[in-house]
Amino acid sequence: MVAGLVIGSAMAASAQDRGTLEVRPLPPLANPSDPKLAAKQLFGRATEPANLQPSSIGFYAHGCLAGAEPLPMDGDAWQVMRPSRNRNWGNPALIGFLERFARAVPPATGWPGILVGDMSQPRGGPMLNGHASHQVGLDADVWLAPMPDHALSRSEREFMSSVNVVRSDRLDIDPGKWTPAHMALIETAAEQPEVERIFVNPAIKKAICRDARGDRSWLTKVRPMYGHDYHFHIRIKCPNGEASCESQAPVPPGEGCDASLAAWFRPNVLHPRPNPNARPAPPLTMARLPSACRQVLTAP
Repeated sequence: MVAGLVIGSAMAASAQDRGTLEVRPLPPLANPSDPKLAAKQLFGRATEPANLQPSSIGFYAHGCLAGAEPLPMDGDAWQVMRPSRNRNWGNPALIGFLERFARAVPPATGWPGILVGDMSQPRGGPMLNGHASHQVGLDADVWLAPMPDHALSRSEREFMSSVNVVRSDRLDIDPGKWTPAHMALIETAAEQPEVERIFVNPAIKKAICRDARGDRSWLTKVRPMYGHDYHFHIRIKCPNGEASCESQAPVPPGEGCDASLAAWFRPNVLHPRPNPNARPAPPLTMARLPSACRQVLTAP
């Protein structure tokens, strides 16, 4: 059902923002039918999944999720972080993928397993803070830190940080933090057939381009993106048979280690000057989302 429960506060929630041990309710909306209301205000108040056939509806940054399933808080090779955000939901295809991928990590890296950050909200859709994508239950953030060999406490899950593997000048990885296990972790994810793209900090992509050996065909899936220095972002393909899911265009051919990568390290890209005349993009409203997302919101 849709209720007034918020995950922590409404401030920006990046991967390393601390969670909370106290989940406080959001105030009810004065006019939830207002056509100008930001859709994130509605989806951000949904605390349970829609009791509908599982379906990813729309595009990764422009849709919603029916019939979501939660990734269990603990598995044999994973633990969920920031549980107060209630963002450990996904299409059943993503849940199955993460469980299989997590179990492949220990033999590939020597780590006990993975720490999973944000996935999607119970009904997907735009989030109150933190992400533009993650809307259809096919995206997941995996921390660039190994799962400890013990069950984390609730406090540890809410407050501990991952590892920033990027050098302070943003031009390369930090050799004191980046390890062969990190490379093996990302390679293991990219080699999975369900994976559409993996987003990493450009410095991480640079290190992968420089150091990968043997079959490098998996590099094409690893794409540079702002941020992603404490975690990497896995995006899987639209599940077979889900006609309401909008696929992303195929990745460009090649390894992505050419001039397109070098462009990320130009000074104006690394250190952009603020534009005093810039205005934030208007938030998505329900009218701009697929029409089926209304049913997702109102379903029991």
